[in-house]
Amino acid sequence: MGSRRSFFLSALTAAEAVRVMGANDRVQVGIIGLGGRGRAHMSMYSAVSECQIAGLCDVDQAALERGIAQVEKAGGGKPRGFRDMKEVFADKSIDAVSMPLPNHWHALATVWACQAGKDVYVEKPASHNIFEGIKMVEAARKYQRMVQIGSQGRSAAHKIKAVQLLREGVIGKVYMAKGLCFKRRKSIGHKPDEKTPLGLDWDKFLGPAPLRPYNELRFRYNWHWFWDTGNGDIGNQGVHEMDIARWGLGKGLPTGVVSTGGKFGVDDDQETPNTQIATYDYGDAQLVFEVRGNLTGSEGGLNADGGNVVGNLFYGTEGWMSLDGRGFQVYKGEKSEKIMDEKATREGETHVRNFIQACKSRKSSDLAAEVEIGATSAVLVHLANASYRLGRKVKFDPQTMKCTGDTEANALLTRKYRAPYVVPEKV
Repeated sequence: MGSRRSFFLSALTAAEAVRVMGANDRVQVGIIGLGGRGRAHMSMYSAVSECQIAGLCDVDQAALERGIAQVEKAGGGKPRGFRDMKEVFADKSIDAVSMPLPNHWHALATVWACQAGKDVYVEKPASHNIFEGIKMVEAARKYQRMVQIGSQGRSAAHKIKAVQLLREGVIGKVYMAKGLCFKRRKSIGHKPDEKTPLGLDWDKFLGPAPLRPYNELRFRYNWHWFWDTGNGDIGNQGVHEMDIARWGLGKGLPTGVVSTGGKFGVDDDQETPNTQIATYDYGDAQLVFEVRGNLTGSEGGLNADGGNVVGNLFYGTEGWMSLDGRGFQVYKGEKSEKIMDEKATREGETHVRNFIQACKSRKSSDLAAEVEIGATSAVLVHLANASYRLGRKVKFDPQTMKCTGDTEANALLTRKYRAPYVVPEKV
């Protein structure tokens, strides 16, 4: 990473004692958060023989019961059930936790897990704000934990090959990376606040976020579209492509960003934009990211798939590359002659397997998307949202991890936490 020395300056310290695993031992995993992504995690870990799902946790009793039934049906035995993640962290028999939680919980859950001596797989984006990403890296370093971010593209063989080709100059010097998140998002409508459903611990779901009355639109998937708990689609589907764009460009943190957009074509309770463009300044290169939730067409060889156009375009002095979940294509010269067409490989299970292998090797360098990688890409998301919400360019200093001379922007780099769910200054 280009600015690694200036980013997340935290020293390694002695780790807490952990169970030493033999080559044939199965990593005992607890999965925390059993919604749609949680069900995917249960399927992926069930398919990896080197681990066992030992525990499941959710604040919703119905989701917990469904999860236990799913793991049993997959032949993994009956995992222990928990309603509070702190009980999972306190369980000495659990080696690692996998946490497909809402964004606002990523950092605090990771810090708590590291403090308890657990290795961590946490979904993207790494953090809900920039301060949290810094604390996650500090916790991973201090307690010498393996912390993997769910940026599954980092484990996809065809994406690894594509980035290597860019490094080798397959399209000359790369001067621009463009990430596209054209994912159809229909209106979520309007719904009134209501009584919290039986079996749901709404206080624990909100955690670090402000206490608000229960509203169905702020629960399950739609929490992505509220600033309290999510980061919009640039921080949802978009951060996958943001990470690949930054990786392919070979850059760390930018010195400035301009992001504009809005909520167009819908009238609903969503707070985050459904249309957004962000442009990042790297001096000798540029990263551009675009979000569209409305109907759209294809672009740059990335074909619409069920109304979605999701992937990356790289532009160089000798040609360009199109890269998405189905493969990549390389075009060269003035006539854009296609010289390469590579097909895709699976990502999800491979990424989980990579995490489990690192839990055994105790080498954070084995992780495909180690926490510092994920936290760096999340910074780009948070800077774009800060610029969008303020309606102006935001200048950023990678040395200090602050916005230059900008009190309003710096206020958006963290949040006011609701006790006792506070991400600590000292981890």
